[in-house]
Amino acid sequence: MTTETITADRAGTWKLGDLTVSRVGFGAMRLTGSAAFHHGTPSDRNRSMAVVRKAVELGVDHIDTAAFYFSSLRSANEIINSALSPYPDDLVIATKVGPFRTYTGEWGTAARPEELRGHVEENLRQLGRDHLDLVYLRRMRQESISEHFGALAELREAGLIRHLGVSDVEARHLAEARAIAPVVSVQNRYGIDHRTPASEEVLRLCGEAGIAFVPFYAVAGQAGEQGATSAHDDAVLDVARAHGASPAQIRLAWTLHQGPHVLAIPGTGDPGHLAENVAAGALRLTDEELSRLNGLGAPAAQPAWPVTG
Repeated sequence: MTTETITADRAGTWKLGDLTVSRVGFGAMRLTGSAAFHHGTPSDRNRSMAVVRKAVELGVDHIDTAAFYFSSLRSANEIINSALSPYPDDLVIATKVGPFRTYTGEWGTAARPEELRGHVEENLRQLGRDHLDLVYLRRMRQESISEHFGALAELREAGLIRHLGVSDVEARHLAEARAIAPVVSVQNRYGIDHRTPASEEVLRLCGEAGIAFVPFYAVAGQAGEQGATSAHDDAVLDVARAHGASPAQIRLAWTLHQGPHVLAIPGTGDPGHLAENVAAGALRLTDEELSRLNGLGAPAAQPAWPVTG
């Protein structure tokens, strides 16, 4: 499909609290190089900055990042800051806390509730902002998230955070958080070939409550953090051919068709892939195509983050 003039507004919009964003955003993890969580080949800094700027030019107004997105030489937050500061007034930057990495890049145990303020302040410093638009609490296998989410709610009251979200949660965790403070968004792993009953339930609950549901690894599939999958089911390939689109675009289009409250945050360090990802928001799948794609298997969930503890 043609991508030259297709901008993010073609996917429609949704509100994160009082912040309106296009339903196609940008995930910053790939900006740092071949392996954001390990010591892979670092990205070309100028190219990564150009990708971020191009995303904004294409109408992207929702960027998802984290202080722990860094490789041996690159930090996603630093690239965003250098590329976009002073930030456009309508740009929403979401970040997440909970996972912890040492300065050498090793994963540590989950942050304790009293450590979350330091993690929020680290994101503020790296991004060069006086507040964060949206902060997710990434659940790190805790049975209860009340203490951690409560700590973030206090930072929201203090003005360091505008809105709160939760990530990698089941319905019970979402209810637990909502009893403490408003939740505007949930970020769970979800995609054509990665659907679990727990995430399906959260997707439904978010729709009923007007909460955004933001899948991660929607394009990557089973490849996860390693990048976009090359293993595509025949149904994905057939629908892609019918639309003159790439399999990745069909995966994104399917994601957006799961409900008006579903947002996409595909990540890339490649300018060409960026334009394709944004253009996917203009794809309209038929009922027959959706039915066929919905019929693809949903394997058991795998840990999404290479962490311990």
